[in-house]
Amino acid sequence: MKQVSPFMLAIDDICEEKGLDKAIILETVEAALAAAYRKDYGKARQIIRTKLNPETGQAEMFRIYDVIEDPEEIKEHEHELTLDEAKEIDAKAEYGKEVIVPLPHHDDFGRIAAQTAKQVIIQRIREAERDLLFAEFKDKENKIITATVSQLEGRNIVVSLGKVNGILYPSEQIPNERYHLGQRLKVVVKEVSQSVKGPQIIVSRSNEELIRGLFEIEVPEILAGTVEIKSIAREAGFRTKIAVIATEDKVDPVGSCVGQRGTRVQAVLDEIGMEKIDIVLWDEDVEQFIMNALSPAKTRQIQISSKDSKATVYVDTDNLSLAIGKNGQNVRLASKLTGWGIDIKSLEDLGEEAAAEAVEKKEMTISTAKKAPAKKKVSKKSKAKKDKIIDEE
Repeated sequence: MKQVSPFMLAIDDICEEKGLDKAIILETVEAALAAAYRKDYGKARQIIRTKLNPETGQAEMFRIYDVIEDPEEIKEHEHELTLDEAKEIDAKAEYGKEVIVPLPHHDDFGRIAAQTAKQVIIQRIREAERDLLFAEFKDKENKIITATVSQLEGRNIVVSLGKVNGILYPSEQIPNERYHLGQRLKVVVKEVSQSVKGPQIIVSRSNEELIRGLFEIEVPEILAGTVEIKSIAREAGFRTKIAVIATEDKVDPVGSCVGQRGTRVQAVLDEIGMEKIDIVLWDEDVEQFIMNALSPAKTRQIQISSKDSKATVYVDTDNLSLAIGKNGQNVRLASKLTGWGIDIKSLEDLGEEAAAEAVEKKEMTISTAKKAPAKKKVSKKSKAKKDKIIDEE
């Protein structure tokens, strides 16, 4: 049994440690050795091939020729031969097949080969690690992870995610939130892209998925599947609305998310700051869902237009500002949560609109009556004459 060379043993160890495919590593090393040999001992257009002995690690070099049927079609003399030329090298040469010629071994090529192999292996290890990291974090997109603030670059925050860094841009930060070195915080992996330097990871604190992830951590019923978050609408740093539903009759979805004495929702607030969170019940009935989404405002009447997914909601006058919210925030979030355009009006407007509609109908009736042709009056004399004619008949 031949003894395996230290070189091949080292490759085995590296592949096992880094999770690399040995066959791919060997192919890459062979290609690099062929390029190095051609550069030092051959010519640019020659086709050089390397074969590594899997036991000894010894590299054997070969020059490859293509056999061309028509001599006039030969354009690359460095790697194309006529059949006659090929048969001078190999009597069994045929059209369309390669002619393989062993190349001499050069004493100083051993040093070059070792250096080249080392560089290739290091490069492949780096590429493999980049690929593994990319795959790992690509799988975490839209999921919540823990990060540590490692650098403050102006308004951009660099966070450590373990073996790789992420970037928290100002647009992904919670407004007015302050960060300091070493701070641990929850973030959402928003976007992962590959680059020559490795995976580029954008994380977010303002994304709706952060709310989803935090509730999944704090509410066991969500992970168990008995409570489901149907939709989330968020204006980070100010207010969030989430719609939930139970998949089992005996489960209170809103109560499950709030927790006893508000402990669960408070745990979420502790992570994101004093952002208001409204937890409402999702309903398949659009009118009821819109009413729930506008909570804490109380609605009195809703008019639905399914054609353009718009709703006009009427509330008491003293409830109007609550329904609309500061700077329109409550109605804006309710609209986003339900997916319906929502217009808030006072109940008095409904009365005025009804009265205006009645007046409009009355005016239309009067106008129609004026335009109708008047009935022709028949004199008593004419009527008597007509009756006489009928009698005579």
